[in-house]
Amino acid sequence: MSFRTVVIKNRCKLEYSLNQLIYRGENELKININEITSLIIQSSQVAITSALISKLIENKIKVIFCDSYHNPQCELIPYYGNYNVKEKITTQMSITKSCADITWKEIVYQKIFNQLQNLQYKGYELASEKLKVYLNEIEVGDISNREGHAAKVYFNALFGNTFSRDQKNDINAFLDYGYAILLSAINREIKNLGYLTEIGIHHIGNTNPFNLSCDFIEPLRPLVDFYVIAGKLNIDNFKKELVNLLNVNVFIDDKTMILDNAIRVYVQSLFQALIKEDIKEIKFIQYERV
Repeated sequence: MSFRTVVIKNRCKLEYSLNQLIYRGENELKININEITSLIIQSSQVAITSALISKLIENKIKVIFCDSYHNPQCELIPYYGNYNVKEKITTQMSITKSCADITWKEIVYQKIFNQLQNLQYKGYELASEKLKVYLNEIEVGDISNREGHAAKVYFNALFGNTFSRDQKNDINAFLDYGYAILLSAINREIKNLGYLTEIGIHHIGNTNPFNLSCDFIEPLRPLVDFYVIAGKLNIDNFKKELVNLLNVNVFIDDKTMILDNAIRVYVQSLFQALIKEDIKEIKFIQYERV
């Protein structure tokens, strides 16, 4: 069973041999392919062979490439993640707008609920009360944009009234990196199931290849937020700590499992809800705030 997230920071060559990833840098290391769940390449001075790329894709290992600032820039996504892709895409395209809107309402509710839990953890009662009101005002499709209103109250309470998600600062660097890690994991699961990440139920950006992933990630963003507000991140080592976020224990469907595995269950449940038109199929991820 795969359990390692491998991060490459230094100049090296990555090769494949005998079901192993071979790291050739100042020294040589070998890691069994079956043990790897994610490979993050943070350095632009890494050479990687096509044989290794092919084997990583074959084993459905998430591969993320970072830019010169070590921020996630792109990822590898296989053309074929499931044997019956045509059937899956046909099913996806038949999802009705009414079902999509009802599902989006549930996603927004869970996101705001998780944000509310974070605010209560920090003791921000006034902002918490506002989010409680927004929870009761969410409509099908969130046509009144309670999500957006809640986000403004939430982030202003956590980081101050002058804070904006458009700013370039340490807080946004933490958030963006953590969100990118989660988005990549969701992308992987959607493709593994044979569906399209481009076709969202709410996000419809023409230039966004991950509209559906951006829909599914929303209830999970507060988990990254929690790591920031709880002071669990060291500014000099936050990338490593956020990569390990996928290995933290969470709760889903009355079970405890690591986040990476829980995301698989969560994504599968969302598709079941959309296909069966039954929101009771959705299994949301919960986490402790300690």
